[in-house]
Amino acid sequence: MKQRVPFSALTDRQWAALRPYVVKDHPAGRPMRDLRQRMDAILFLLSTDAPWRELPERYGAAGTISRHFRRLTHAGLWENLLIALKELGPLHPLQQLRPVLFRGARRAARLRGLGIIVLARRLGFHQALPGPSWLVADPDLSKSLVALFRREFEHPDPGRFRRFILDWGATFRKVFVTAGGRPNMPRSIRLLMA
Repeated sequence: MKQRVPFSALTDRQWAALRPYVVKDHPAGRPMRDLRQRMDAILFLLSTDAPWRELPERYGAAGTISRHFRRLTHAGLWENLLIALKELGPLHPLQQLRPVLFRGARRAARLRGLGIIVLARRLGFHQALPGPSWLVADPDLSKSLVALFRREFEHPDPGRFRRFILDWGATFRKVFVTAGGRPNMPRSIRLLMA
């Protein structure tokens, strides 16, 4: 297990800053005794390139921790944390966790899809993308290209669209492919990102 980003257990200040994003507002279900330890386990594993099964035993069962990560991901934790990182000042305790939180957003992108990718792009957090920015889908660019294409297609001059396709067709095809991103990011590329 290789440590990719430096991480140690959450300090009291970091936990106090992170806790409101992790704890639900309503008391549905059984209360968790070891929520801080679970977050320590999740953040520790995110700081490495290891799979869940290699989580050290001191953190508890790997299956339980990975299930908790998935629940938090589906609840929108990583999106909320990205927004908070953008809004909070540079001295806020969550800013110290920034590299690990970006790695969490990258791993959450596999579960959440394009929504978290769009959010990371709009906030300017390219480190939170699940790969290099030129290989990851850019839905905003796709929308802009479709609007330009539609504007040329709907132009009153019938020959204009034909000339547009002849002049720019191959270029637009290449740009559309780039905007769509790679469907599968190779693990070797993902591991290159810190």
